[in-house]
Amino acid sequence: MSQASPPIVALVSDAPGDGRRARSQTSRDKIVAAVLQLVNDGDLSPSAARVAEVAGVGLRSVFRHFDDMDTLYREVSARVVAEVMPMLREPVLGATWKERLDNVIERRTTIFERIRPFRLSASFKRFRSAFLTEEYRRTLQLEFATIENLLPPHVLEDALASRSIKMMLSFQNWCGLRMDQELSVTESRQVVRQSLAAILANLGD
Repeated sequence: MSQASPPIVALVSDAPGDGRRARSQTSRDKIVAAVLQLVNDGDLSPSAARVAEVAGVGLRSVFRHFDDMDTLYREVSARVVAEVMPMLREPVLGATWKERLDNVIERRTTIFERIRPFRLSASFKRFRSAFLTEEYRRTLQLEFATIENLLPPHVLEDALASRSIKMMLSFQNWCGLRMDQELSVTESRQVVRQSLAAILANLGD
């Protein structure tokens, strides 16, 4: 069984600062940290009351610091993105496009596993949030574009092959392996690699 990753947390400032403004920022940070903690612990749609309880603030404080839920979602999303950005910026290694694609498997599945509860939470809520709906579309486009940039022209021209590759390296596929089939991280990666190898076997270099 793989070792669980440490939770994504928001830094809570405890510096004295400038009185009311410092206290306001501290409360805001505590609210964001509470959402991150609850989602990471499995509560994919925590109520405002539960967030307030974990944050140690009054329920009215949640709505005073965040005018609407989209404002809160934006800040939570920014913390999650900041957590994985160093991995996203690492260069893709490999002498050939197939080797680079294999390198992406390890990185992408590591990121998927790291952000899985937060992305599931966002997917669950996106039908009630304009921001999360747009964020969902933007993320898919970015993930597809990342794969397309690695594929040579003859593979891009093969619509079935390119779509199959993108599906194998998608978050949806990863969740199916990890949650529906209840495979370990190692087993899930093996399935992705073997399935991708079967697709690539019919494609030239």
